[in-house]
Amino acid sequence: MLSQRYQRLVQPLLMSLFMTILMTFVITWVNTGLDAGFAARWLQAFLIAWPIAFMVILVIMKPVMRLSAHICSKET
Repeated sequence: MLSQRYQRLVQPLLMSLFMTILMTFVITWVNTGLDAGFAARWLQAFLIAWPIAFMVILVIMKPVMRLSAHICSKET
């Protein structure tokens, strides 16, 4: 296993991986259907989308965490 200091990279890496797999699969399926060329089209979409998603998550993760803490700060 990795040291806890890598969690700040592993968490967005895994989040972007899982979300990109799911979203590119669904969008490719809806737009082009499940046929013989589906896997190649999905893989191409995934390889383009995953690095973008990873970088976006790295940039926006802290501001989103602060915003969500602010939104959920009311005691009930």
